[in-house]
Parts: sequence; structure tokens; C-alpha cells
Amino acid sequence: MSKYLITSAIPYVNAKPHIGWALEIIQADTIARYQRLIGNEVFYLCGSDENSLKNVQAAEQSGETIKKFIDENAKIFEEVARELSIVFDVFQKGSNPNHYLSSQKLWQLCQENGDIYKKSYTGLYCVGCELFYEKEELDKNGECLEHPGKIIEEISEENYFFALSKYQDKILNLIESEKLKIIPDERKNEALSFIKQGLKDISISRSNARAKNWGVTVPGDETQKMYVWFDALNIYQSGIGFGFNHELYKKWWPADLHAIGKGILRFHAIYWPAFLLSAKLSLPKKLFVHEYITINGQKMSKSLGNIINPLDLIKKYGSDSIRYYFLRYISPFSDGDFSEEKLKETYNADLANGLGNLVSRVAKLCENNNLIAPVISSNDIIIEKDLDEFHFNAVLEDIWQDIKKIDIQINIDKPWKLSQEDVLIKLQKYIKDIIHIASRLRPFLPETAEKIQEQFQNKIKATIPLFPRL
Repeated sequence: MSKYLITSAIPYVNAKPHIGWALEIIQADTIARYQRLIGNEVFYLCGSDENSLKNVQAAEQSGETIKKFIDENAKIFEEVARELSIVFDVFQKGSNPNHYLSSQKLWQLCQENGDIYKKSYTGLYCVGCELFYEKEELDKNGECLEHPGKIIEEISEENYFFALSKYQDKILNLIESEKLKIIPDERKNEALSFIKQGLKDISISRSNARAKNWGVTVPGDETQKMYVWFDALNIYQSGIGFGFNHELYKKWWPADLHAIGKGILRFHAIYWPAFLLSAKLSLPKKLFVHEYITINGQKMSKSLGNIINPLDLIKKYGSDSIRYYFLRYISPFSDGDFSEEKLKETYNADLANGLGNLVSRVAKLCENNNLIAPVISSNDIIIEKDLDEFHFNAVLEDIWQDIKKIDIQINIDKPWKLSQEDVLIKLQKYIKDIIHIASRLRPFLPETAEKIQEQFQNKIKATIPLFPRL
């Protein structure tokens, strides 16, 4: 058994979660479940990014204290995960005192290596990204590409800086040699292109005045708070004990996989490795970078009013229906469009009329023939090569081809016309094939896989359909 530490990105809790976050944790959970099934000891870590300026501003607008505001929103993120059958081994809050200790430890290690210094600075800051930008990185209107329409602030203050430029060649070599592997190649090349333009040192703190005295205090300087990305990235370490639980940290670090969205590639492929190199800590092994969900062809945006609450979808269609649609029809490596109408069509076509109908059909035939289920192992280790490269959609497409093949075979066999002896032989073959499908579905649709395996045990009976038609 090998250890496998997987993380998904640490979301800001300045607002309730949307389906883009649901997509990522579904993908990461599928990877985690698959790794467990093939025999690895898995730790899935997520958390909440709570020390950003956008959280402070959102709390002010709500009229609540920052702590109460972030605690309430963080609970909703955890609720979404539970409703999607996702279990985090740790959900590390950015306001956790242990996280503060851990991030201060990381700062001190970088400082001891001579990579942190203080200077006055003026720059263009996007609160949405929590990032200073150069003018040439903005669009023709001087707006952030990730957050069009939002004001870019010109900020002048004295900050601490990290010597990012010092690590340019090392990070370039890590990515080119694939010691830090980035999937897909398009995102690898994007990171390399950014590095080759020349890395500049970055601000890693902000004044108490601008931070509203919220966040992790810079060691030795009570007037400054850490830049949110410096402490937020460290949630990947603080969640497994860095700085306060050496044995736990030693067991699990480095991360085997960071699952992230394309908008935060720079932080994970460049900033994070640089901080770890400076602190003389091990680097993560792999980044899986997924694309975005669009809504009816448009990017999700509060201003457009097209943000979809995943809890509303789960209540209407069930968690496995959402998991299936996102994993089958939202490609990991290109933006995928979502509409509720498409979800309904998929539910009826693939789940109700496809998998659900097949299971009901065979179960009814078994019940009519008083069949006692044959003993079939449902715990076989099934290696899905496509999952090694995160092609969730390819695996599900293959499974659904198998579902169609069984349906076609039943129509050819016409078991209802066969003798009792022959029909039992055919039914046992169908059951074996369905159990195999359920085994393959375990990482993707865990509730459905379990229901199928339970239904085809002992004396088989037709029950309520897995996916009642809408």
C-alpha cells in the first residue's frame, strides 16, 4: 500500500459555493476513491481560504463580523461536499490557530534563507484574484482577464517581498523535467511561458490598515499581515500538521496531486514551488489543471446573475446525477457548458432509460424466476488507465457502451422465452456483467454502485428504480 495525498483548491468563502467548485471536488473525490480502490492509503485535504481582502470586504457589506461571516459560509461549503458524497479527511480552515502557527513557520524558514525583504511599492491590485498585476497583463481596458468589470486598485505601501526571481531557473527545470508534472500539456506550456518572460519578486504582505487587521501576522512585525496566497497555499501543509505535528506531516507530505482550476495555475506552478524551495521543503509531485464551467455559453458571474447553487440541483436531481453529468459531459481539459435542461436530458437518457432501466429490467427477470444471486466478487481491483490522466469522461463513456451492449444482448436472447434452465444461465451472466459495471462505477457514482451491489445479493427483487424518470 502506498500513500496518496490529494488536495483540491482552497476556496474563498466570501460567498456561497457555486457549481464550479462542485465540479472540482467531484473530480478530486473520484480520483481519491479510485486510488483507494486500487489499494493506496489516501488522504483527501481541502479547506477554506479565510484571510483574503475579499472576505473582509464581503463581511463588511453583510454587516456581520468577519469571523461569523466566514464560519457560516465555510459550513455551506462543507455541506455541499457532504451532499455530493464527498468526505474530506481534513477541511482546514484558514482561521484555525494551528494554521497560523504553520504559516508563520513557513515564513520564518523562507526568511532564514534570506528570501524575504521589505520595501515600498506601488502596484495594480485585483482583489478578485488577490494579486498584483503588471499593466501588460490586463486587457485593453485595464481590467483583469479573470474578473472583467472589477476595479483594479493602485496600491502604494511598504510590504515584505519574496525573492521569486531567485528561483526562476530551478522552477523552469522542475517543470520541463516533469519533476513537477503539470497535466495537461497546454497548462504546462502556459506556466513555462510565464517563467520565460522573467520572474519578478512579489509582495507577500499587506499593512494592517489595508487588511483591516485580519489574517496571519508576519513574524516579528505586528504591523503587517501575510499576503493571502502565502498563507492559503500553506493550508495544504497545515492540514497535515506542518509546524505542529511532525509525524503526521512526515507521513503525508509531499502531496501526490493538487487538483486546481486554470485560473490559479500561476500560484501553484510557480509561487508555491518557490516558497517550498526557499523553505527547503519537498515539492508536490503533480498538478491536475481543469477548465471552467460556463452557463448557457457564458462565464459564471454574479453581475450576470447566472451563479447556480449546487445544493438546489442536488435536492432536485440527487447527488449521483450531478456527479455523472459533471464527470461525463464537462471535459476536464476544455470549458464545458451547463444548463439545467441539458442535465434533465442526460438524467432521462443515460440514467433513467440507460443504467436504471437495465438494472430494473434484469432485477424483474430475476424476481420472476425466483433467482438467488450467484456469489460474485464486487471488490475486484479494476485499473482504469484513463483515470491516470484524469479522463473521467472517457471511462464513463466506455461504461455506458457496456450498458448498451447488455441491453442489446437481452433483446437478442429474449430470456422470457427460454426454458427455466436456460434463463437462469442467461440471468447469471447479466448479473455478473452488471456487478462489474457497478464496480467500475464506484469512484464516479458511489451511492448508485452500492445500491446495485445490494440489490443483486441473495434473493433478487425489483425495487424502486435507481433513477425514476423525470
